[in-house]
Amino acid sequence: MAITLPHIEDSNRTLYLPPKGDFEIFTDDSHYTEKVREWGLSTTKEVKKQFWYKEATHQRLVTIKGYEVYGAGNDSNTIIIEFQDGNLSCIHPAYLKEMQSPSFGKAITFSGDKEAHVEKESPSIPTPTKESKTAVTEAKTTEMKEKVKKEKPAKLDLPLEKLHFTATVKQFALSWNHFNEEHDEIVVLENVIIEQENPIEVGLAWCSHSKTLKKFELAPGEMLEFDGKITKKKLPKGKDVEEEFIVEEPVLYKVNNPSKIKKS
Repeated sequence: MAITLPHIEDSNRTLYLPPKGDFEIFTDDSHYTEKVREWGLSTTKEVKKQFWYKEATHQRLVTIKGYEVYGAGNDSNTIIIEFQDGNLSCIHPAYLKEMQSPSFGKAITFSGDKEAHVEKESPSIPTPTKESKTAVTEAKTTEMKEKVKKEKPAKLDLPLEKLHFTATVKQFALSWNHFNEEHDEIVVLENVIIEQENPIEVGLAWCSHSKTLKKFELAPGEMLEFDGKITKKKLPKGKDVEEEFIVEEPVLYKVNNPSKIKKS
């Protein structure tokens, strides 16, 4: 699908939630990289500088200007994004991450003329508080996740040759081997992307926790680069194992013989 760059009138169709008062800014590139990876917004070696902000009728490029801190332990963030026209707006990290998915637009539904008519007749939009902004973005994130779950996953056209991947270690688990009737150790990977001219987002995949992988002493949350082949093969679940070794979500793809592994 071709991406159309936003027109200037898109600025009038965007509902901005500007920050109230001061917010945290990045001290340097390392600080920016750390926060962007923490929010799960970039899994590539070169951290992204621009992101898509998508609505039902248009999409626009934005950059991350900074973030707000909230919560009892000051451990929650609201991202401050800057549009190309200079407008600032607040957004929840998970919601911005959802917008980067190619399938995001398919999950958006709206009521057409009726909704547009109500919007035009609305005399004014009150300035939202920080609490209301957080509640709105979190509610949208929950709604979007529920809608995406109901959608049938798109069938991937997987290349047969050896490929270059980026991924994040999600967890370690046990898988039942029907041939020897024993458990095999496996690694579940998330945010799996086939890095090529047109990257392919795989999502979840699994691979054997081989002797080669064990040498790297992997840990959940670590980001990897590697070469390998991928095939459609559903992960067999473990039998009568401890909860920490159970994989709750279906994992439909397997990575075979990962090599040239790098932690990033």
